[in-house]
Amino acid sequence: MKAPRLHPLFAALPLLLPVALSAQTALTIYNQNFAVVRELVPLDLKAGVNRVNFSGATTQVEADSVVLRDVTGKVALRILEQSYRADAASEGLLLSLNEGNTLDFLARDRDAKEYVVKGRVIRSGYNAAGSAATPIIEVDGQLRFSLPGQPVFPSLGDDAILQPTLSWQLHTAETAKLNAELGYVTNGMSWQAAYNLIAPEKGDRVDIVGWVTVTNHTGKRFDEATVKLMAGDVNRVQPQAVGYGVNRKRGVPMMAMASMDEAVVTEKAFDEFHLYSLPRPVTLRDQETKQVEFLRATGVNAPQLYLYDQQKYGAKIATVREFKNTKENGGLGLPLPKGRARFYRQDAADGRLEFVGENNLDHTARNETVRLYTGDVFDIAVEKKATDSQMSSRNDFREEAFEVKLRNRKADTVEVRVVDHFNAGVNWKLIQQSDPSEKIAADTAEFRIRLKPEEEKVITYRVRYEWR
Repeated sequence: MKAPRLHPLFAALPLLLPVALSAQTALTIYNQNFAVVRELVPLDLKAGVNRVNFSGATTQVEADSVVLRDVTGKVALRILEQSYRADAASEGLLLSLNEGNTLDFLARDRDAKEYVVKGRVIRSGYNAAGSAATPIIEVDGQLRFSLPGQPVFPSLGDDAILQPTLSWQLHTAETAKLNAELGYVTNGMSWQAAYNLIAPEKGDRVDIVGWVTVTNHTGKRFDEATVKLMAGDVNRVQPQAVGYGVNRKRGVPMMAMASMDEAVVTEKAFDEFHLYSLPRPVTLRDQETKQVEFLRATGVNAPQLYLYDQQKYGAKIATVREFKNTKENGGLGLPLPKGRARFYRQDAADGRLEFVGENNLDHTARNETVRLYTGDVFDIAVEKKATDSQMSSRNDFREEAFEVKLRNRKADTVEVRVVDHFNAGVNWKLIQQSDPSEKIAADTAEFRIRLKPEEEKVITYRVRYEWR
């Protein structure tokens, strides 16, 4: 039986071991639009039952993820009840609380002079789910399907709150003062990586700059928070319906930004994922997108490959960049979180950078090879056709023949890798071929063909499938 996967909060919070905590707010942000928030809440408790309110959580807190604890283990803190209220005071809510009551409404005449209209609230129109109806107000015995002015409320009421609030009923055997740790999962916060790869007009060396872009749409500002970024696909149980009503526009990484000083992002393996720690505290305002450089590598050997692989890239020759993620290769060797990689070449005539393609880079461990498709080749033409197909008289093997024509219209000599995939479910082999090939996978053969400028070349090969 497969062991259940822990909730991300418990992966990030050591619940059993007392630890020393910083007074700073701490964030662990995942690239799946959620984060774990940890901050300290000062408590001054009397012996017995205490009611505690906290109004500093985000507007998208997952209420069932909230954990309040004494990390020192010195106070026997028992939580009798925990609740989360998101019905912060608003005009619509207060109107609903005053349905059936008569209120003063401030209105203005043509001369902007203020006067009072008395009206009884028949229907507020408020709906906490968001689908509001038109309010109905009775004024001088007549019904109005609008507010006659700005409503004036006598008070908030004993049960009204000004912003979303966490509440607890806590029991302790004796008087205690402590800084309890509050931890919870919130939606509305995410991060993504982006990579800019810059190459000269000619050559295979590139400079790589990696950015992390953090977005905060939680409804809360975090001041001077320590930030960690979790890279990897953490399993989460998805709710049946999601509707947070927040702006989820992602930030767009910029090309020109100031370089970092000696402080750098650090990385370590964590469980089955990778954890990146930002080098300094960060202030994240609500609705803000912030970027931090986490990788800079120069002189990376990233040769440009020309691949004809109809199954993978289509009917044209693809241009692909390939590089090894090793420390020796220009200072790489850091596990690379998934993100968009943009390629630029510098025009030797004016020194300006020109965009030449992009693709998504998947999570890549150190010492692995990265291969990114960036577009199709303009000046190398290709045509492929099947020239023969035969079945043996005993139905124990089948043969197919193919022809690939290549034409190089570039001014330079190029190497084109012609790749074909065969049926790995049966025995196959190339029984005839005009040029040498290499079996690079159980179902794949690759030809490497060099073409001089204006040269045309025809490759032929014949494959036999046997199932006896």
